[in-house]
This record gives sequence, C-alpha cells and structure tokens, in this order.
Amino acid sequence: MIVVMGAAGATGGATLRSLAALGTPTRALSRDPARLASALDARTLARTSVHPADAADPPSLREAFRGARRLFLTMANGPHQVRHELNAIEAALDLGIEHIVKVSAPAAEPDSPVAVSRGHHLVEERLRSCGIPATVLRPYAFMQKLLLLAPGIATAQVVHGAMGRARCNYVDVRDVGDAAAAVLTHPAPSGGALPLTGPRAYNYPELTTLLGELLGRPVRYLDLTPASLHAHLTGRGGMPEWLAAHVVEIQRLAVLREETPDDAAFRRLTGRAPRTLEAFLRENLDRFRSPLPPPGPGPAVPC
Repeated sequence: MIVVMGAAGATGGATLRSLAALGTPTRALSRDPARLASALDARTLARTSVHPADAADPPSLREAFRGARRLFLTMANGPHQVRHELNAIEAALDLGIEHIVKVSAPAAEPDSPVAVSRGHHLVEERLRSCGIPATVLRPYAFMQKLLLLAPGIATAQVVHGAMGRARCNYVDVRDVGDAAAAVLTHPAPSGGALPLTGPRAYNYPELTTLLGELLGRPVRYLDLTPASLHAHLTGRGGMPEWLAAHVVEIQRLAVLREETPDDAAFRRLTGRAPRTLEAFLRENLDRFRSPLPPPGPGPAVPC
C-alpha cells in the first residue's frame, strides 16, 4: 500500500493519477476526504481509498499510515511546511514505512537564498538520518503555474517578472506524477536525489515570443526590479506577504544560478522524453485568449 500526502495539491493529484494508471492501489490523505474524493476522476477513485488525516495532528497520521509500506510526501509551501513534513516522517518511521519519496526543491541548501528551499533542506537532513531508503524529487517550475499568467496575457498581453533574460527550467506536473509513480512502485528503491526538468529552459522574452507566435498577437515581458515585483504582487496581485517574498526569491535565484535542463532521470524512470513547454501551451492556448479589451496589467508568478 502506498500513502499519498498532499493528494489535493497539484503534485499529489498528478501522482495519484499516475499510480491509478499503473493499476496501483493507493491511500490518499486529506483533511476533507469527501471533497477530495469528489474531485477525483473515476479511474483514479477506483484505485484510491481516501482517509482523513491532518499533518498538524500526528496521531491522525499514524492511524492513516497503518499497514502502508511507502509514503509520497508533498506539502504546500507555507510557514508550517517544515513542521508538518517532519511530523509525517516521524509517524512513518513509527508505523514501519519502508520508503519515503519527498518532493523537494532544486536549491535545497542551508544557505539557499530561497527561504522555502532552506526548509526543504532541513527536512532532507532528517530523511538522510532516518535509516530507511528515501528518494528526493527536485522538480523545477511547473508549466501549470504559467496558467496564472493567463489573465494578464488575455487582457493586457503582458507578463511581469524580475528575471531579466535568465532562463528557467519548466516541467509538466503530470511528468512529475509519472516520475513519482515510477519511483514508488519500483521493487528495490535506491534513494538519492533526482532533478526533474523538461527538455528546454526558457527566459521570459523567449516565453512571451513563443506565446505571441501561438496566439497570433504580440505578448510583451515587463522586467521589474525585485522590489517593484514584490509591490506588484502584494498590491495589484493581492498575494500574501510570505508568498510574494517567495516568488521574488525564486526569480532572483534563477538570475544568480544559471538553469539548464536535465531530463536524464525522467527518461530513465519512464522510458520516454518529458513533455515540452510548446505542447503544454498549445494544449491550453484558449486560456490565454480573450475578446475583451485590455483593462490593465495582470499578476506575475514564479519562473
């Protein structure tokens, strides 16, 4: 039995669907099981049992982990993420989980300029000392996050950011789910850290040029200072302070550290190439179209 935490999120949901496609029985955890069950497609629901659990409540985790052998651990970024993931690890060890697969970040280091990545490092340190196999997945920016740019592109044909011409790796979250399912179902887990990217890195000028070609109209990139981007996100974008700071931090990281694609781990796990950004944008092109006149700039998102 495989337990999936964060099943209501993008990565957890993608992993559930990938496991269901493999015919693997899975236990999905949620604070609101009825809501999660209602959101699953028929094939995934047929292979998934949904259990109540709260990462802030260790006894509920121990009950949910009972009888399981493998754990997929992904939690939403936030102020309590480290404590919640550590709770899950301790409960997994108490209940005899034999392999933990954690979704982390590319720059999970103690001195990372990204606060969330420093938190991932703390969790990874605990995994390294826990005495059981642990595999860390390091996906880069999700292509699905680009859909948050759609309102600004549809209405104002503009993308805001603070990355200059720095390139960013993108990966389709469905590919992350396929990679996670392959690791979780492998008969002999080896552990280690695996980067996950698509086949090409893009900067924002290249991204907007590609979108403009696909849409048949110009899309421009407005490059801001980090402080101006933060103000834009918290003001017009309405983001919480901590999330706006996170967006600015990861865009600055892309400027400080050159990102190049590395899809070797994905190809080895799945036997195929990862999805391309162009294919993803074509699939979702209607989201970036609108007959309405542009009322003003839209929100920005991480790279």
